[in-house]
Amino acid sequence: MDNINLFPLFLSFRVAFTATFIGIVCGLPLAYLLSRRPGRLSDFIDTLTNLPVVLPPTVLGYYLLVLLGRNSWPGKFLEEQFNIMIVFTTTGAVIAATVVSIPYMIKASKAALSEINEDYLNAARLLGRTELNIFVTIMVPIAWRGIISGITMSFARALGDFGTTLMVAGSIPDKTLTMPIAIYDSLQAGNYNMANFLVLIMTSVAVAVLYIVNRLEKKMKKG
Repeated sequence: MDNINLFPLFLSFRVAFTATFIGIVCGLPLAYLLSRRPGRLSDFIDTLTNLPVVLPPTVLGYYLLVLLGRNSWPGKFLEEQFNIMIVFTTTGAVIAATVVSIPYMIKASKAALSEINEDYLNAARLLGRTELNIFVTIMVPIAWRGIISGITMSFARALGDFGTTLMVAGSIPDKTLTMPIAIYDSLQAGNYNMANFLVLIMTSVAVAVLYIVNRLEKKMKKG
């Protein structure tokens, strides 16, 4: 165990927690809007939010690299005005993990919010409740199982991303080397102790996530 570097483990969990938090802050309001305002525009936005699920990770990473690279307008602006660089940094890893994981948060939350009986919400509106109050005190408590399911799947996806993170953040030791990339690099270098340790962690997390999601789905079906 002495030759095992735990940096990829800590970095992966930090990136996954940050990406999941961003997913909650941005994805939950979007899921609410998509669940309550059906139409062509909502369908189009819903399609865009699901693109990261079907696009190959390298293609998604390439888009992010072009969008956020030093030669792009956003990349130049951030570097010149704030001395902030995105690609090949931890920030780039967080952005990549957020983009690949947020569709799971939106999809699960949208499904749960869509099933809420509109009569409950209309009754609250008649009592003078604001939309924000209705969302926080009525919708979230009713749809919490679906929301937790989305958070769990989003966290697992962020933790396990390989291709997109590699394209945007690279595999710089002790800087941007996450667990999936470290497993690949360890196998390439013949460091099987490190690879086995990280594989065991990833497998344990995957089993825990699947167990939690299955339990929540059973509770949702029972009501």
